[in-house]
Amino acid sequence: MHILVDADACPNVIKDILFRAANRVGVRLTLFANRPLKIPASPHIRLVQVPSGFDQADNRIAQLVAPGDLVITADIPLAADVIAKGGLALNPRGELYTKDNVRELLTLRNFMDELRSSGVDTGGPAALNKSDRQRFANQLDRLLAANLNG
Repeated sequence: MHILVDADACPNVIKDILFRAANRVGVRLTLFANRPLKIPASPHIRLVQVPSGFDQADNRIAQLVAPGDLVITADIPLAADVIAKGGLALNPRGELYTKDNVRELLTLRNFMDELRSSGVDTGGPAALNKSDRQRFANQLDRLLAANLNG
């Protein structure tokens, strides 16, 4: 398993959980960002800086993901691409995207985009809280354990 992270929008607390997990189990962790990020010195962790621009990190991740890889992203279209390629996708709140729920989430996302483009203020996502971080860490541990045992 290779963990690929859509790092520009990934909260630092989630990156810290990923850094610890990569070192603990020795899994490859690659962060994709269009700006420099501080990462710990580790043989398991690397940063790939992509050009600035819309969806550059997403496009690079979608090109590189392989079956069984895990992608950390809140981007639903990227999650759909990952699942179509046989990868796993997990958002920073600990929600695992599946073939079933990603279609529903894409429909909802498109509907919200239409509302926003018509001038409706739909607000933004709630701040990441302690239970979100715990849910993410637990889901990550389950996926890593399944990979190590499977």
